[in-house]
Amino acid sequence: MTLNDQQLEQCDSHSWNFSDLKALFLNCTLKPTPQLSHTEGLINISKAIMEKNGVAVEVLRPVDFDLAFGVYPDMTEHGWEVDDWPQILQKVMAADILVITTPIWLGAKSSVCTQVVERLYAASAELNEAGQYAYYGRVGGCLVTGNEDGAKHCAMNILYSLQHLGYVIPPQADAAWLGEAGPGPSYLDPESGGPQNDFTNRNTTFMTWNLLHMARMLKDAGGIPAHGNQRSQWVAGCSFDFPNPEYR
Repeated sequence: MTLNDQQLEQCDSHSWNFSDLKALFLNCTLKPTPQLSHTEGLINISKAIMEKNGVAVEVLRPVDFDLAFGVYPDMTEHGWEVDDWPQILQKVMAADILVITTPIWLGAKSSVCTQVVERLYAASAELNEAGQYAYYGRVGGCLVTGNEDGAKHCAMNILYSLQHLGYVIPPQADAAWLGEAGPGPSYLDPESGGPQNDFTNRNTTFMTWNLLHMARMLKDAGGIPAHGNQRSQWVAGCSFDFPNPEYR
């Protein structure tokens, strides 16, 4: 993906170091590799900005994996013969930035995206070394493509889900491209104008930089401060400044 002059200037005119960050894009297209994914076309803009800044970036299509349905991290322990989700979860946990991306179908995120969110939720009870939920200290965003309405609906659902799991959502953490309603061109079709769309390019650029800045701040701060949010301490009976009703 070739960045435009504004994007290149932004990459070359700062003094931050993002080279120790890792980013993972989960492309929830319905198309297995190597079929053309219009959503991946939009991913490539954000990916190029991150890589220009030294970030280690990986893009995966969950549809390429044999994923079980369920609410546990490894469903082979619950009756399924095969479950590739633990492979993806390992990459999720190694990433400072997670970007969930999806096409729009019937005004909503794809079925693959729904399954990914469900499987992320399956590990939501796991804890980090500080006794917080395991996703704490990581940053989340989303990208959406389609030729029908629903981009904001999809983003609202994805970003809510990520923050509920423990991800930090920076300002303007989503971007989208929508073609004409109906069976019009998709993002990478020659006549779509998608890759040249200034509104989409601006929002994708802002989203990417906001993810980078937030991930930098969190990493430098050692994550979210561990006070008042440690499940391990709550289970142990600590009240975190909440008054004990026995002494009221």
